[in-house]
Amino acid sequence: MTQPLAGIRVLDVATLFAGPLAGTLLADFGADVIKVEHPKGDPVRSHGAQRDGVGLWWKMLGRGKKSVTLYLGAPQGQEIFRRMVAEADVVIENFRPGTLERWGLGYPELRALNPRLVLARVTGFGQIGPYARRPGFGTLAEAMSGFAAVTGEADGPPTLPPFGLADGIAALTTAFAIMTALRARERDGTGQEVDLAIIEPILTLLGPQIIAYDQLGELQPRMGNRSSNNAPRNTYRTADGGWVAVSTSAQSVAERVLWLVGRPDLIDQPWFASGAERARHADELDAAVGGWISRHSTEEVVRAFEKAEAAVAPIYTAADVLEDPQYRALGSIIALPDAELGTVRMQNILFRLSETPGEIRWTGPPLGAHTDEVLARYGVDANERAELRAAGVIR
Repeated sequence: MTQPLAGIRVLDVATLFAGPLAGTLLADFGADVIKVEHPKGDPVRSHGAQRDGVGLWWKMLGRGKKSVTLYLGAPQGQEIFRRMVAEADVVIENFRPGTLERWGLGYPELRALNPRLVLARVTGFGQIGPYARRPGFGTLAEAMSGFAAVTGEADGPPTLPPFGLADGIAALTTAFAIMTALRARERDGTGQEVDLAIIEPILTLLGPQIIAYDQLGELQPRMGNRSSNNAPRNTYRTADGGWVAVSTSAQSVAERVLWLVGRPDLIDQPWFASGAERARHADELDAAVGGWISRHSTEEVVRAFEKAEAAVAPIYTAADVLEDPQYRALGSIIALPDAELGTVRMQNILFRLSETPGEIRWTGPPLGAHTDEVLARYGVDANERAELRAAGVIR
């Protein structure tokens, strides 16, 4: 079956995480994504875990893309890139503001070549403002958005996530922004420029913090695993050394949990009828729930909560995810052949479409694996490619 984004050509000239992951999501659903890399390769190829010198993060982030090496800082590289832009639907870039303009590849110049082009610009702080030219990474967004300020134990320091949270949120938002611009193009016939600052999407996902401060002067404190909106809500240790998470956002679920752990007397307390009031009695509720959980194995806890129709989940590692029957039923993890590593397992596409499902067509390819194939498509013959290699413009 034809994939939903088949026929959409994307030039991914971004590096590391947010911009490239947006390109990955588009590739998963059939877009023709050409990864344009510096001849030295995208830094993610050497970032994080390696096996036999092969970057594992790249295998996921580069999946479904064609790898082309091209040095955009060289006039020859810029000229070839212009040819590619003329036939593209989307360009994703994350250079510091002003870099493309310095190369003569700013949006006005690209749009003159291709009025239907969507240029997605993904940077730490956006294209305008006093911080625009600062180096920007997801960590800074996690700090400036307020995420770190509300994360961690009450008596501990602000806490950053041990993975690219802000980058991932920005990638999802970038993919959505690109699809929004492409939909507008269907109506108006012209492309447009997308300015996405990584500091913004995570700010939105933090919920009502801004309006609560604006209207009430309230700042959300750090509360560890607890919530100011409901209780019991925490992680609890089981008898066999595991951990489970419990959530009681719905009043009926909170009541079922207290019946399960043998403390229905707490349900009759005046404060129990409100999630916010229950949160003020979290110590008492955690003692009741945590005490019961500590006397049962993880399997017993999950089975009892499921029977009681109460919300619980075991705390998983990656090893547990690979063995979980629900993830298996959903096909959340997929095994793929890889020319360098044999068979590799990674996260599958994000969602399932009934009529035009996506597909991971291949893992992240070796550097420049498609350079000859793709450049030939744009009229760069074998002799010219040899000259470009000798000049270091391609690899």
